[in-house]
Amino acid sequence: MPAVQKRRSVALAERAARIGRTLARLYPQARISLDFSTPWQCLAATILSAQCTDERVNKVTPALFAEFPDARATASARPERIQELIASTGFFRQKAKSLMTTAQFLVERHGGEVPEAMEHLVALRGVGRKTANVIRGHVFGQPGFAVDTHVRRVTRRLGLTRSADPVKIERDLTALLPVGDWTAFSMRLILHGRRVCAARSPKCAACAFAPDCPKIGVKPAGVQ
Repeated sequence: MPAVQKRRSVALAERAARIGRTLARLYPQARISLDFSTPWQCLAATILSAQCTDERVNKVTPALFAEFPDARATASARPERIQELIASTGFFRQKAKSLMTTAQFLVERHGGEVPEAMEHLVALRGVGRKTANVIRGHVFGQPGFAVDTHVRRVTRRLGLTRSADPVKIERDLTALLPVGDWTAFSMRLILHGRRVCAARSPKCAACAFAPDCPKIGVKPAGVQ
């Protein structure tokens, strides 16, 4: 690696570390906002959270999990009943199909249990790398950097990556951070994106990352 490129890489890693320390101070509880008690419930709630707020999902899942607490129960449910229980999350027919197909797959291939390995998780219906990383980090204690729309937006605005591709963003950020920081860093970025660094009208004047944000005070045109 050329000397100039190496210095830039080191400087970027140092900036990522500073941002990580600030994130830890601002958001000490680095956890998803979804409520769950088991690996299946975490997976199901995450599937339901697509294009829906975590708050809404948390209002729906108590009744859903009371009636269908695990993959086996969900796999044998009537689709209409699942749809009825999750209707307020939006796209309820597609989500019900995803839940039931995933549950049936788990019963057939994994004894009804949620697998830990990334390659097995992403083979499930409705599960991409973001969801898989959330499950690995919150259920199995395995390092995983989850990239959602908030993470994509904030990492680009902070200049930690130039890519808009979630897989490339994950690769860029995991190269900058210690393995043990991956899950917490990504969860805290999500919170910051929701509360401060919004897609429209970001609260730049109130942002704690002013010293490390190339776009502070400038409306980030075209970055969503």
